[in-house]
Amino acid sequence: MASIVPLPRRPLDSGDRVREWYENELGWATLPGSPVRLSTGVRFDVLDVPAEAGFAALRHLAPGSPVALRGERMALLVAAGSADELPGLLDWLDWGTLALDLTAVGAGGHIEAPRPWPHGTPRLTSRPDGHSGVSSPRPLPRGDRAAAVEPRTVPGARTSPLSGRTETGAPLQPSSVDRAGPQGAAVWLRPPEPGGEVELSLPTLSALGGGGSAPDLVRLVDTVATWCHRIRLRRLSDQAFAFS
Repeated sequence: MASIVPLPRRPLDSGDRVREWYENELGWATLPGSPVRLSTGVRFDVLDVPAEAGFAALRHLAPGSPVALRGERMALLVAAGSADELPGLLDWLDWGTLALDLTAVGAGGHIEAPRPWPHGTPRLTSRPDGHSGVSSPRPLPRGDRAAAVEPRTVPGARTSPLSGRTETGAPLQPSSVDRAGPQGAAVWLRPPEPGGEVELSLPTLSALGGGGSAPDLVRLVDTVATWCHRIRLRRLSDQAFAFS
Protein backbone atom coordinates (compact mmCIF):
# COMPACT_ATOMS: atom_id res chain seq x y z
CA MET A 1 0.00 0.00 0.00
CA ALA A 2 1.45 3.30 -1.07
CA SER A 3 2.21 5.70 1.73
CA ILE A 4 0.51 9.06 1.69
CA VAL A 5 3.07 11.80 1.31
CA PRO A 6 1.84 15.24 2.37
CA LEU A 7 2.09 17.94 -0.23
CA PRO A 8 4.96 20.34 0.32
CA ARG A 9 4.02 23.51 2.13
CA ARG A 10 3.89 26.66 0.06
CA PRO A 11 6.85 28.86 0.98
CA LEU A 12 5.89 31.99 2.84
CA ASP A 13 6.11 35.05 0.62
CA SER A 14 7.39 38.37 1.89
CA GLY A 15 3.96 39.58 3.02
CA ASP A 16 3.29 36.32 4.86
CA ARG A 17 6.58 36.57 6.73
CA VAL A 18 5.84 40.15 7.74
CA ARG A 19 2.37 39.20 8.98
CA GLU A 20 3.72 36.18 10.83
CA TRP A 21 6.36 38.31 12.56
CA TYR A 22 3.82 40.83 13.83
CA GLU A 23 1.22 38.30 14.89
CA ASN A 24 3.46 35.59 16.35
CA GLU A 25 6.46 37.53 17.63
CA LEU A 26 4.65 40.66 18.86
CA GLY A 27 1.06 39.55 19.28
CA TRP A 28 -0.20 42.51 17.24
CA ALA A 29 -3.39 42.26 15.22
CA THR A 30 -3.15 42.67 11.45
CA LEU A 31 -5.80 43.23 8.80
CA PRO A 32 -6.33 40.97 5.78
CA GLY A 33 -4.91 42.02 2.43
CA SER A 34 -1.73 43.47 1.07
CA PRO A 35 0.25 45.38 2.16
CA VAL A 36 0.18 44.20 5.74
CA ARG A 37 -1.61 46.67 7.99
CA LEU A 38 -1.56 46.91 11.77
CA SER A 39 -4.77 47.48 13.72
CA THR A 40 -4.70 50.49 16.02
CA GLY A 41 -6.72 51.12 19.16
CA VAL A 42 -6.00 47.72 20.74
CA ARG A 43 -2.36 47.58 21.83
CA PHE A 44 -1.53 51.14 20.81
CA ASP A 45 -2.64 54.28 18.96
CA VAL A 46 -0.41 56.22 16.59
CA LEU A 47 0.48 59.90 16.30
CA ASP A 48 1.23 60.72 12.65
CA VAL A 49 3.46 63.80 12.53
CA PRO A 50 6.04 65.49 10.27
CA ALA A 51 9.37 63.74 10.68
CA GLU A 52 11.07 66.95 11.82
CA ALA A 53 8.56 67.35 14.64
CA GLY A 54 8.90 63.69 15.55
CA PHE A 55 12.68 63.89 15.87
CA ALA A 56 12.33 66.88 18.17
CA ALA A 57 10.00 64.87 20.42
CA LEU A 58 12.12 61.73 20.79
CA ARG A 59 13.36 62.87 24.20
CA HIS A 60 9.86 62.34 25.58
CA LEU A 61 9.82 58.66 24.62
CA ALA A 62 11.12 55.75 26.64
CA PRO A 63 13.99 53.83 24.98
CA GLY A 64 11.66 50.93 24.22
CA SER A 65 8.88 53.04 22.71
CA PRO A 66 8.58 52.10 19.01
CA VAL A 67 8.95 54.77 16.32
CA ALA A 68 8.53 54.31 12.57
CA LEU A 69 9.41 56.54 9.64
CA ARG A 70 8.00 56.74 6.14
CA GLY A 71 9.22 59.48 3.87
CA GLU A 72 8.48 62.83 5.50
CA ARG A 73 6.20 61.35 8.16
CA MET A 74 6.91 59.77 11.52
CA ALA A 75 4.63 57.39 13.41
CA LEU A 76 4.91 57.64 17.20
CA LEU A 77 3.24 54.80 19.06
CA VAL A 78 1.24 56.00 22.07
CA ALA A 79 -1.09 54.32 24.53
CA ALA A 80 -4.39 52.97 23.23
CA GLY A 81 -7.13 55.59 23.71
CA SER A 82 -4.77 58.52 23.14
CA ALA A 83 -6.37 59.33 19.78
CA ASP A 84 -9.64 60.14 21.54
CA GLU A 85 -7.78 62.34 24.03
CA LEU A 86 -5.88 64.35 21.42
CA PRO A 87 -8.49 67.04 20.54
CA GLY A 88 -9.13 67.88 24.21
CA LEU A 89 -5.44 67.77 24.99
CA LEU A 90 -4.63 70.21 22.17
CA ASP A 91 -7.35 72.56 23.46
CA TRP A 92 -5.96 72.33 26.99
CA LEU A 93 -2.47 73.16 25.67
CA ASP A 94 -3.88 76.14 23.72
CA TRP A 95 -3.15 74.54 20.34
CA GLY A 96 -6.74 73.70 19.50
CA THR A 97 -7.47 76.80 17.41
CA LEU A 98 -4.53 76.28 15.03
CA ALA A 99 -4.33 74.04 11.98
CA LEU A 100 -1.54 71.64 12.85
CA ASP A 101 -0.17 68.91 10.66
CA LEU A 102 -0.65 66.06 13.10
CA THR A 103 -3.25 63.35 13.33
CA ALA A 104 -3.98 60.44 15.63
CA VAL A 105 -5.07 56.98 14.52
CA GLY A 106 -6.99 55.04 17.12
CA ALA A 107 -9.79 52.51 17.51
CA GLY A 108 -11.00 51.09 14.20
CA GLY A 109 -8.01 52.49 12.32
CA HIS A 110 -4.83 51.02 10.95
CA ILE A 111 -1.36 51.86 9.70
CA GLU A 112 0.78 50.16 7.10
CA ALA A 113 3.14 47.78 8.87
CA PRO A 114 6.76 48.91 8.77
CA ARG A 115 9.04 46.22 7.44
CA PRO A 116 10.53 44.21 10.30
CA TRP A 117 14.32 44.03 10.36
CA PRO A 118 15.14 40.87 12.32
CA HIS A 119 18.91 41.31 11.92
CA GLY A 120 19.12 44.92 13.03
CA THR A 121 17.47 48.25 12.43
CA PRO A 122 17.82 50.58 9.46
CA ARG A 123 20.09 53.53 10.08
CA LEU A 124 20.07 57.03 8.64
CA THR A 125 23.56 57.71 7.38
CA SER A 126 25.36 60.55 5.64
CA ARG A 127 27.59 59.68 2.69
CA PRO A 128 30.80 61.54 1.72
CA ASP A 129 29.03 63.13 -1.25
CA GLY A 130 26.70 64.97 1.13
CA HIS A 131 23.68 62.81 0.37
CA SER A 132 22.14 60.48 2.87
CA GLY A 133 19.62 57.74 3.16
CA VAL A 134 18.65 54.51 4.92
CA SER A 135 21.46 51.96 4.89
CA SER A 136 21.20 48.21 5.12
CA PRO A 137 20.37 46.99 8.62
CA ARG A 138 23.20 45.81 10.84
CA PRO A 139 23.11 44.13 14.23
CA LEU A 140 22.83 46.40 17.25
CA PRO A 141 23.04 45.53 20.95
CA ARG A 142 19.68 45.66 22.67
CA GLY A 143 20.63 48.75 24.66
CA ASP A 144 21.49 50.64 21.48
CA ARG A 145 18.19 50.09 19.70
CA ALA A 146 16.91 53.48 20.80
CA ALA A 147 19.95 55.15 19.24
CA ALA A 148 19.38 53.60 15.80
CA VAL A 149 19.06 57.01 14.18
CA GLU A 150 22.19 58.96 13.34
CA PRO A 151 20.88 62.55 13.36
CA ARG A 152 22.42 65.79 12.20
CA THR A 153 23.44 67.79 15.23
CA VAL A 154 24.55 71.27 16.12
CA PRO A 155 28.25 71.65 15.13
CA GLY A 156 30.55 70.96 18.06
CA ALA A 157 27.77 69.69 20.31
CA ARG A 158 27.88 66.21 21.78
CA THR A 159 24.64 64.31 21.53
CA SER A 160 22.57 62.18 23.83
CA PRO A 161 20.64 59.78 21.53
CA LEU A 162 18.35 58.53 24.27
CA SER A 163 17.17 62.03 25.11
CA GLY A 164 16.76 63.21 21.54
CA ARG A 165 18.72 66.41 22.23
CA THR A 166 22.27 67.68 22.10
CA GLU A 167 24.01 68.60 25.33
CA THR A 168 23.42 72.25 24.45
CA GLY A 169 19.67 71.57 24.54
CA ALA A 170 19.09 71.85 20.76
CA PRO A 171 16.78 69.19 19.32
CA LEU A 172 18.29 66.57 17.09
CA GLN A 173 17.47 66.84 13.40
CA PRO A 174 17.18 64.05 10.81
CA SER A 175 20.21 63.84 8.52
CA SER A 176 18.14 63.31 5.40
CA VAL A 177 14.85 64.16 3.77
CA ASP A 178 15.00 60.84 1.89
CA ARG A 179 13.97 58.54 4.72
CA ALA A 180 11.73 56.05 2.98
CA GLY A 181 12.59 52.38 3.01
CA PRO A 182 12.56 50.17 -0.07
CA GLN A 183 9.99 51.50 -2.57
CA GLY A 184 8.80 54.07 -0.06
CA ALA A 185 7.95 51.52 2.64
CA ALA A 186 7.91 52.50 6.30
CA VAL A 187 10.87 51.42 8.42
CA TRP A 188 11.38 51.11 12.15
CA LEU A 189 13.71 53.63 13.73
CA ARG A 190 13.04 52.19 17.17
CA PRO A 191 11.68 48.68 16.54
CA PRO A 192 9.33 46.89 18.93
CA GLU A 193 10.93 44.13 20.97
CA PRO A 194 9.50 40.63 20.37
CA GLY A 195 8.03 39.22 23.53
CA GLY A 196 7.87 42.60 25.24
CA GLU A 197 4.86 44.41 26.60
CA VAL A 198 4.80 47.47 24.36
CA GLU A 199 2.16 49.15 26.53
CA LEU A 200 4.67 49.68 29.35
CA SER A 201 6.81 52.00 27.22
CA LEU A 202 4.13 54.10 25.52
CA PRO A 203 3.28 57.72 26.37
CA THR A 204 0.00 57.93 28.25
CA LEU A 205 -2.04 60.48 30.16
CA SER A 206 -2.07 58.17 33.17
CA ALA A 207 1.65 58.88 33.68
CA LEU A 208 1.07 62.63 34.15
CA GLY A 209 2.83 63.78 37.27
CA GLY A 210 5.11 60.76 37.41
CA GLY A 211 2.50 58.32 38.67
CA GLY A 212 3.10 55.78 35.92
CA SER A 213 6.07 54.00 34.42
CA ALA A 214 5.51 55.32 30.89
CA PRO A 215 6.28 58.87 29.72
CA ASP A 216 3.23 61.11 29.76
CA LEU A 217 1.42 62.12 26.59
CA VAL A 218 1.17 65.82 27.47
CA ARG A 219 4.83 66.70 26.97
CA LEU A 220 4.99 64.66 23.78
CA VAL A 221 1.96 66.35 22.21
CA ASP A 222 3.05 69.82 23.32
CA THR A 223 6.48 69.38 21.73
CA VAL A 224 5.08 67.93 18.51
CA ALA A 225 2.49 70.71 18.26
CA THR A 226 5.14 73.37 18.85
CA TRP A 227 7.29 72.02 16.04
CA CYS A 228 4.31 71.58 13.70
CA HIS A 229 3.54 75.26 14.26
CA ARG A 230 7.16 76.23 13.59
CA ILE A 231 7.17 74.20 10.37
CA ARG A 232 3.92 75.88 9.28
CA LEU A 233 5.28 79.37 9.98
CA ARG A 234 8.48 78.58 8.11
CA ARG A 235 6.57 77.40 5.08
CA LEU A 236 4.38 80.50 5.11
CA SER A 237 7.51 82.65 5.33
CA ASP A 238 9.11 80.79 2.42
CA GLN A 239 5.97 81.26 0.32
CA ALA A 240 5.84 84.97 1.12
CA PHE A 241 9.51 85.34 0.17
CA ALA A 242 8.95 83.44 -3.09
CA PHE A 243 6.15 85.78 -4.17
CA SER A 244 7.83 88.99 -2.99
